[in-house]
Amino acid sequence: MASTKLEASNHKTGDEMAGMSHSEVHYFNSYNHHGIHEEMLKDEVRTRSYRDAIYNNKHIFKDKVVLDVGCGTSILSMFAVKAGAKHVIGVDMSTIILKAREIVAQNGMSDKITLLQGKMEEVELPFPEVDIIISEWMGYFLLYESMLDTVLWARDRYLRKDGQGLIFPDKATIFMAGIEDGDYKDEKIGFWDNVYGFDYTPLKVTALTEPLVDTVELKAVVTDPSAVLTLDLYTCTPADLAFSHPFSLSIRRTDYIHALIAWFDIEFSACHKPVRFSTGPHTKYTHWKQTVFYLSDVLTVEAGENVKGALSCRPNERNRRDLDIVVDYRTETEDPKRQAEGHF
Repeated sequence: MASTKLEASNHKTGDEMAGMSHSEVHYFNSYNHHGIHEEMLKDEVRTRSYRDAIYNNKHIFKDKVVLDVGCGTSILSMFAVKAGAKHVIGVDMSTIILKAREIVAQNGMSDKITLLQGKMEEVELPFPEVDIIISEWMGYFLLYESMLDTVLWARDRYLRKDGQGLIFPDKATIFMAGIEDGDYKDEKIGFWDNVYGFDYTPLKVTALTEPLVDTVELKAVVTDPSAVLTLDLYTCTPADLAFSHPFSLSIRRTDYIHALIAWFDIEFSACHKPVRFSTGPHTKYTHWKQTVFYLSDVLTVEAGENVKGALSCRPNERNRRDLDIVVDYRTETEDPKRQAEGHF
């Protein structure tokens, strides 16, 4: 059974990062660049959801000490101050924090926000504990290059222990669905059958094991969605980030399935009125898009049938921010000749 792997490219390290793996260095270096922060800030679903969760709950943030894990340009830290936080500590490994300090000063909040550059596990906070942790930790497929393990470490180390500490957001759910995507699959996968008269099928095998992050049109979705994994940030542990869970996809219409897709929903349940957003194909665009897993075969399905299987995921042994993903799937039908099985 081959694994489908989400992997970051590796860049040379600087002396100041000599003790880190290549993958970690690439991850932190990528957040040094202006463009990635512009993309995230312009993602209205993402940024407005955080803003609404914080601004609409000023009674929760008033006079509280807040920790912003992976603060980036400090937009969440400034939201928290606007909502009445007594003090916010922002922590980020990348050099964007230098610009964040200028932004915070430009907005007259330097006395309310302390920004620390370094790894969360290594910096020393000016407070022994915090009342609230805020973080935009999610990656593609929720967990690829995500900071969730760091958020959980911060929760265990700094969040107040009397049961009153809060995490924004605190729930995340991964969903899956099946799609008809024959034309794009031919363009993306079939391309390798004949490249200027040469057989490039060894790269076709590679292409099938590399998930694609892209925007999927709702009309391409053939099945109902199925929730595969739900994480509660108050109780989950790093061990929960390696999982294998079943799914069952109910077929909406008679069609073909060329790929399975995954996306995630996020919830701020501590709010007076819960705030939620989705990164699925049924809703407004986000920079996370959807993750597409092309199948080696084509499934012919009829309305009312089910595609059943399991999604398995674990951090890569060499690079913990990379993922090894395995998807098992099969169709269920009364006609045994139409049964199919496949593995990534």
